[in-house]
Amino acid sequence: MENNETKAQARQILDTIALTPFEQCLPLTRDFKAIPSRPGIYAIIHQKEGLLYIGKTQNLRRRFQGGHKAFLWAWLDKYKDEEVRIVLQSIPYWQNPALLLELEAIILRATEPPYNVKIPTE
Repeated sequence: MENNETKAQARQILDTIALTPFEQCLPLTRDFKAIPSRPGIYAIIHQKEGLLYIGKTQNLRRRFQGGHKAFLWAWLDKYKDEEVRIVLQSIPYWQNPALLLELEAIILRATEPPYNVKIPTE
């Protein structure tokens, strides 16, 4: 159940992700060593098209090292690897995965990224 505090927190996370200049986002690499292994909300963004995908994970680095469908879709859309980057917001909620899920759901409803499967509205 969403409350005003959770919605405000989701808005802050989204603002941080949306306002991060492309040049400051993490470039794609084979090993993703620049990505921390903490829980968080992340976005795959395109240099010109903007937000492609939003997700959450308990371990950001492991999430990308294991492969990610957004990269496949970006490849199928013929985006160059230098045009796609990762922006993330670490969130210390490893003890509360339900909150991480709730934050992601709020952000997805607000943004509707093209590579995310539509989530049902409440």
